[in-house]
Amino acid sequence: MAITDIPEYAHLSASDVEALGAELDAIRADIEADRGERDARYLRNTIRFQRALELVGRGLIFGSTKRPLWLAGAGALGVAKIVENMELGHNVMHGQWDWMNDPEVHSSTWEWDNTDPSAHWKHTHNYVHHKYTNVLGMDDDVGYGLLRVTRDQRWRPFNLGNLAYNTLLALAFQYGVAVQHLELGKKRRTEEDREQFRRDLRDVATKIGKQAGKDYVVYPAMVAATTGRRTGYLRAFGKAASANATANVIRNVWSNAVIFCGHFPDGAEKFTKQDIDSETQAQWYLRQMLGSANFRSGPVLAFLSGNLSFQIEHHIYPDLPSNRLREISVRVQALCEKYDLPYTTGSFPMQYAKSWRTIAKLSLPNKYLSATADDAPETASERRFKQGLPDDGRLHSTLDPATGRRRGLVSAIAGLGRRRRGGRAGAGRDVVARTVVGRDVVGGDDRAA
Repeated sequence: MAITDIPEYAHLSASDVEALGAELDAIRADIEADRGERDARYLRNTIRFQRALELVGRGLIFGSTKRPLWLAGAGALGVAKIVENMELGHNVMHGQWDWMNDPEVHSSTWEWDNTDPSAHWKHTHNYVHHKYTNVLGMDDDVGYGLLRVTRDQRWRPFNLGNLAYNTLLALAFQYGVAVQHLELGKKRRTEEDREQFRRDLRDVATKIGKQAGKDYVVYPAMVAATTGRRTGYLRAFGKAASANATANVIRNVWSNAVIFCGHFPDGAEKFTKQDIDSETQAQWYLRQMLGSANFRSGPVLAFLSGNLSFQIEHHIYPDLPSNRLREISVRVQALCEKYDLPYTTGSFPMQYAKSWRTIAKLSLPNKYLSATADDAPETASERRFKQGLPDDGRLHSTLDPATGRRRGLVSAIAGLGRRRRGGRAGAGRDVVARTVVGRDVVGGDDRAA
């Protein structure tokens, strides 16, 4: 099963959790007090860069009957769409720039270059996903209603197609996001619910029509009208349309990869509904820390991911400016070290590969998998620590009498590894999954596949 008692899984007492929450609140207050012109300048420069790159891409597509210009145009437009969706649309609609009181970049007015209406996205993502992150039965992003990504989801023959479904989802990700709000499998028992569904469906169809009209009719027609006499109208139209389609696929695959790296690699835990409704702000912080994962990034990779390479920090502070997440991450890592909590991160290829590995494994029934539902790489529960312990009570942190350091979840993971190895390696040779500022988290988990 997934985690049912989050503080217990983290080996933190109630006072520990509240103290952690107070320190995270202090980080928020510091960043909010320091927001200003440099942040606004970053946003304005990002908008200028994105719009200039889109113009360059669409300009190159006017020569798309020549293969080099087709490739350059599709690539430039694809990157422009990535920046608009990831660093602008996603973050603006989170309200990260509302403090500027600029109607152009306010969460209430931004409509992004995507088939999902912004109003729908703000409900399914800002509210449902970020409030109920990785809570089974409440967060639709746990598998998107299509993929089996945890052993807590009952296996069905349909899940044999996990890899194929995720391939299609990656290629057409904007359409998957667009229909998510519609909850197509939900039964609507009242006329009011059915009427709301019809309104939502019209909104999605209208937005898809606008996006398709722009990318596959208007711009290709402009290219054909301008260059068609020389190259052939149908050929010019088709080349421009295919370049736009390729740009959309580039954006879709990249968005899928970034999002999956933040939610589905090993160490990004899942949770049950138990105690979620009554959780405090501090407990919510803790759940975000345990349910999210980062990947290492330099300035370029961070920018192209919308700074979601700092997914842990984004989930703790979804409405703080994305350009501040790197500096916030230093302080969050220090808190993980202090409270003996894992800080799940790794290289971008490794985190994405782990996500695909999970999707591949969970296409099979549990009986073909070696780990249990309480101790699997993709999710675990507090019960994983109780086997072999003399005391089956609550799993609170303690202080190491030799060093004075807190012993919590990271130490518990290392201790579990020692018990599994029968003490052969000895305490001094364990590789502990401990956060060190500026370094990767090294796994000492020893979870089975």
